[in-house]
Amino acid sequence: MEETVFGAGPQIVWGPNAAGKTSLLEAIVLVAWGRSHRTSSDGELIRWGAEVARVEGRLGRDVIEVAVVRAGATGTSGRKRIRVNGVSRRTTSLAGLLRIVVFAPEEMLLVAGSPSLRRAALDQLASERSPIYTNDLATYARTLQQRNSLLRAIREESAPRAELRFWDGALLDAGGAIVAERQRLLADLAEPLARAHAEIAPEEAADAALTVRYATNAPMQAGESAREALARRLAETADKEVWNGSTLVGPHRDDLVFEQGGRDLASFASRGQQRTAILAFKLAELDLLTEHDGRPPLLLLDDVFSELDPERRSHLVRRIAGLPQAFVTTTTLDDLDPALRAIGTTWEVRAGPSGARLVGGPAVAARP
Repeated sequence: MEETVFGAGPQIVWGPNAAGKTSLLEAIVLVAWGRSHRTSSDGELIRWGAEVARVEGRLGRDVIEVAVVRAGATGTSGRKRIRVNGVSRRTTSLAGLLRIVVFAPEEMLLVAGSPSLRRAALDQLASERSPIYTNDLATYARTLQQRNSLLRAIREESAPRAELRFWDGALLDAGGAIVAERQRLLADLAEPLARAHAEIAPEEAADAALTVRYATNAPMQAGESAREALARRLAETADKEVWNGSTLVGPHRDDLVFEQGGRDLASFASRGQQRTAILAFKLAELDLLTEHDGRPPLLLLDDVFSELDPERRSHLVRRIAGLPQAFVTTTTLDDLDPALRAIGTTWEVRAGPSGARLVGGPAVAARP
């Protein structure tokens, strides 16, 4: 295992594909979120042939440790343990300790890809701002699973319909809170998003502002709260839910729509315009989280410079230069703006029999 000390400013990590660059960023995400941004299976975090994956991050006086031990007959699942300063914690307790903004190639599909990508992006941003939101998400996920199981049992006539009342109440409480916070977050994000879009693409922004609209399957009518709207829709779809054996309405089925001048970018925008919108969204995340408590988040850029044209790269470089610290990965330094290379600390990733190692930088020390 290697222990590496990273200084201030941009940290440029480069090397060939599969050398371990993304694994480094994934380790940082694991410390910040308690989970990977690339997989939902903890077992996949463990290197082939090993029994445990362990990451320790030191943030000032705080030490965060995340360990995953291989489990299960197939070895594909993992048991996770999280400790903060030696004390066992839940994943939700990590919210706010290390705030990060991740910009990875997968997010180039944020505008036109699956709704789950957009929901995940919004949920993560909301969780960075509020541990309560993280708890609501966890409660909603557990309740949804139980309610779906009960709906299937009701369909098979092995459970009475009256049992739904308990799970309906829990679903409405958590679901209503999630929808209300998502809408509040988008309202707070509107100005930073418009500002970032105008910075990146002033000509496009002059024609029409970039906006993100919340598309819900339980729209609020006059005088309704988010919870009341969801309750009304659950009543309207009750018979259909029993027939399908699943919950058909709720925040797990909502979506975000990127729009400019009232037009859906997924339908009419060019690939370049969509990437501009995604970059603006990420820069707006940076601004919103900084405004939250005055602490700029850590920006992680995983091989995205090659996806951007020179003008967009320059805008991103200016933002990176103004941050206390940022991590940038690339397969070749030629993809990076010379201005970024001039102010960054460069690390080369080299693959070896015992795993990847970093070469370069101000301080790299071996650790047993």
